[in-house]
Amino acid sequence: MVKDNVVEGVFAINKPIGMSSAQVIRDCQNYFNPSAVFAPLLQQEKAARDRESKYQQKRRGKMKRDLRVKMGHGGTLDPLATGVLILGVGKGTKSLQNFLACTKTYETVVLFGASTDTYDRVGRIIKKGNYDDVTRSACEKALEGFRGNFKQMPPLYSALKMEGKPLYEYAREGKPIPREIATRDVDVTELELVEWYEPGTHSHRWPSDEAEETEKNLVDSVWRLAKKQTDGDETAETQTPEQKEAESAALADYQSKKREADKRVDGLVSEEQHSTKRRKVVEEATTEPLMSGALGDLPPVGKGSNLLPPPPAADAPPPWEGKGPPAARIRMTVTSGFYVRSLCHDLGEKLGCGAMMAELVRSRQGDFVLNSENCLEYTDLTKGEDVWGPKVVSMLNLWTDKTSEALGTKSTVATAAGASSTPAAKTEDAVIKSEEEKTKSVPESTPVAVAESAVNVDGADQTNTPADALKEEQNASEEVKMELN
Repeated sequence: MVKDNVVEGVFAINKPIGMSSAQVIRDCQNYFNPSAVFAPLLQQEKAARDRESKYQQKRRGKMKRDLRVKMGHGGTLDPLATGVLILGVGKGTKSLQNFLACTKTYETVVLFGASTDTYDRVGRIIKKGNYDDVTRSACEKALEGFRGNFKQMPPLYSALKMEGKPLYEYAREGKPIPREIATRDVDVTELELVEWYEPGTHSHRWPSDEAEETEKNLVDSVWRLAKKQTDGDETAETQTPEQKEAESAALADYQSKKREADKRVDGLVSEEQHSTKRRKVVEEATTEPLMSGALGDLPPVGKGSNLLPPPPAADAPPPWEGKGPPAARIRMTVTSGFYVRSLCHDLGEKLGCGAMMAELVRSRQGDFVLNSENCLEYTDLTKGEDVWGPKVVSMLNLWTDKTSEALGTKSTVATAAGASSTPAAKTEDAVIKSEEEKTKSVPESTPVAVAESAVNVDGADQTNTPADALKEEQNASEEVKMELN
């Protein structure tokens, strides 16, 4: 396939289970870099670098000198999750921030009867509950309290920090939590129980690992505190105006430094090789680049390719007696900042039996829909450029056309308003105004969101810049290591 035009923009891909979002980008680059489709984009980048001054070239580190298709993603998906992962290519990476504020649709499977420290099936069991009275009608009644606008508590034990310290550390040290736990304003516009699995009719399982008794007590104490706060009986003081001001300043400083870090990165997702063995693997892969036109070729296996523990053996006995607990498949449409795993956990608490997230699929984010013309199947990459090439080009062109139409509409509005600038300036002003409005619409981040590990993000999106990609992988590896131990 020969492609003379530079193609760039935004499209979506169906992320496989067990894979990190950053690994998906690396796999895409393995196919895109040697392709004819993106050859003009790489040639354009090389020409731009050739025009750089010696000072600019010197400032460019070894990693940045590597010529790759520039990519990023518009919202992290948990390794346990599958579905829509928005990817930006070239200049499209500049638009990824806009996808933070859009609504998303998820489907999740809730498994009842036990709660884990991570609120999902790959954590460690903290407590078990009686599920004999958990029925479909009882579940549907409990779901009524999760519709509309409400304040949601983020996952506590595995994610939440306060003044740089995890909440369970306060409990371990016997110290009071310094202030109330920050909640998030969320909006659930649609919530439907689409399928009910009676005991013995599904294959979902609790994790086999249970936390130590001491750890169970620590986690339970944090959960009890959160429940008291949610019920209006806070045991921790709210922030004073001075504390709020100091925390806002700290957050603003963090975001400013993060933006500066992003500017220093050219958008290449790469990772350092910390051992001779890993360097050798990369050198071999570089010597024989992947031929994107070949059929059946798989990308090199990266450290973010399989971040989930292996499933139990088919003949392994279930971790319960009898038929076991029921499960439910729930579909929801939510605003940004929503934690699906928190809904699963809180639903179990409301029913008095405990629950965890067993599956998660993001079927829609903004205008990108799973199994549609603007969402690529990951398996298409292995079928060769003749298969994925036309699809990716069509998706990028579709996004570019929609963006151009939107900008053209805004330009017309500016003209009708009697603006004195030129048409080109009017269009630019419309773009700036549009970006400002979108930025204002994004809910303010909290210190909780800043401190949270990307691997635990399911509904609460976090845009990925190339500077964050390696950190995301390290967080994912640490989380999985903790869970496997």
